Amino acid sequence: MSKAHLFNTLDGLVPKALRGLITYNPRLSLDASNRVVFDPAHPPSQVSIISGGGSGHEPAWSGYVGSNLLAASVAGDVFASPSTKQILAAVEAVPSDKGTLLVITNYTGDCLHFGLAAEKTKAKGRECKMLICGDDVSIGKRGGALVGRRGLAAQIGVLKVLGAAAAEGLGVEELFELGTEVTKQIVSIAATLDHCHVPGRTEHGALGENEVEIGTGPHNEPGYRKLSPQPSAEGLVKEILRYLMDEADPERGYVHFEEGDETVLMVSNFGGMSNLELGGLVDEVLNQLEEDWKIEPVRVYAGCLETSLNAPAFSVSVVNVSAVARESGGKFGVEKILGYFDLRTDTAWEGFAGAQSGVNSAKERRKRKEQVVQPPVETRRPVDDAKDLKVDPAVLEKMIRTACEAINAAEPDLTRWDTIMGDGDCGLTLQTGALALLEAVDKHGLAAKGSVVEVLTELEDIVESKMGGTLGGILGIFFVSMRTALEANIGLAKEQGPLAVWSKALSSALVHLRTYTPAKVGDRTVMDTLIPFADALQEGKDFKGGVEAAVAGAERTKQLRPRLGRATYVGLGVSDDAKELPPDPGAWGAMVAIKALEEALH
Repeated sequence: MSKAHLFNTLDGLVPKALRGLITYNPRLSLDASNRVVFDPAHPPSQVSIISGGGSGHEPAWSGYVGSNLLAASVAGDVFASPSTKQILAAVEAVPSDKGTLLVITNYTGDCLHFGLAAEKTKAKGRECKMLICGDDVSIGKRGGALVGRRGLAAQIGVLKVLGAAAAEGLGVEELFELGTEVTKQIVSIAATLDHCHVPGRTEHGALGENEVEIGTGPHNEPGYRKLSPQPSAEGLVKEILRYLMDEADPERGYVHFEEGDETVLMVSNFGGMSNLELGGLVDEVLNQLEEDWKIEPVRVYAGCLETSLNAPAFSVSVVNVSAVARESGGKFGVEKILGYFDLRTDTAWEGFAGAQSGVNSAKERRKRKEQVVQPPVETRRPVDDAKDLKVDPAVLEKMIRTACEAINAAEPDLTRWDTIMGDGDCGLTLQTGALALLEAVDKHGLAAKGSVVEVLTELEDIVESKMGGTLGGILGIFFVSMRTALEANIGLAKEQGPLAVWSKALSSALVHLRTYTPAKVGDRTVMDTLIPFADALQEGKDFKGGVEAAVAGAERTKQLRPRLGRATYVGLGVSDDAKELPPDPGAWGAMVAIKALEEALH
């Protein structure tokens, strides 16, 4: 875990963060001295729902202050409970004729300070209750016999339900009962690849290399179990869901699920996961819930619900809404609870809710498999034998295989050089294309007919469908233009030999390519290889002479400064005193392929 921070001390950071946060809703107010964010427009005719805890969990809880959710939040120091005085300031900031409900996660400091604030509020003759939310299954029933379950991000779901119910007019006692019933029907667990790092602190309890921890708390608390070596994402999700869903586990069978139960899934990013990986995680959790546990959630909320600074970690929570309805004797029905989840707010919650409101049952929700559409079947244009260049199938296969294997072997160097001077994708882009072409040879007999046009057509398809980035775009235009020119000038092969038509096709492809890119020799791009190769053939040199020109062009990029593409900006950080840079990976990759083609002929 990185120890690098923009703010290298916690001094003044919490109030500064709160001042920045409230700008998303100009209606909100901040009592900076008490670190209380509150909604001054909160109606006194509604119960005031107040939550809070230590800082470092943003957007919890200040990000959830607003209409139909929290009336106020209160923030302590990083990972430390707010004081009783702060909590009382929050209560005073949002007075209510119907009373106040303090809703917290199950941590000792929060329980003590919010509890004392509740007692002081009641001593003034005002109605006030405190609801403690605990949903973590990792500690187990014996381990948590005295203190109960630890609180994780599913508390945000409880807050959402209570905020909406308060807006509907429920009183403190009814809200307390509802919150208690919902909390009892939640199972959650967290997993982390490493612990977070707190700005300004030198101590940092890191996990070992190739290790993952299950059952971690949101304050760097040690987890229930460490797994080493780190399992695959699929294996980790399977382990997590076993802890959550296996009712036969005497320690963790907290919630009973029946076939057809309507559930809510909450996946919280602890702050250090990329959104790309979070999306993949949500997909895997949903797949396994359906396949292994016959559960299809009717609502899915994923994102930074409750964080732990910069921890590369996450929590998974399943709320059994049907069980809430059963256990409450029907007092709180499924549609009513889903309606509470759906009621719009003007808070950070909406970033996770998306457009799921109004879908009142699993039957009405569109199946995930229906959302993923299949692409239309593509029909490939048949090759016109009269416009095709034919070669010995064995020679063609050898050339393809040699070139693809050479690119595959060069991938580590290409990736390393592109990481230094660009975005690091060049090597993998070329390797993807090479492996796909080899697969076409091995599985579909691509070279069996000795058809050059068929090979170029396959290359077009591979580049268009599998090779992204700038290099993929350049090669896509290059190959389609070369194939078109080869078909248009196939007569040259009979009149002057195959090299003549290749020369014409290459030069024509480069002319078309210049329409889309200003790159030329000297700009440190793939053109530093392609143009010298094509020019040499145009000048009447044989294939070997063209290869020598391509090699020289690629070697020359070691002395060139980047002038186009992302490397232009990255390259600015390279000292002008540097005698030699890494070669341009695109130019080098093209040279490797061209050189391998020539070697396959001998």
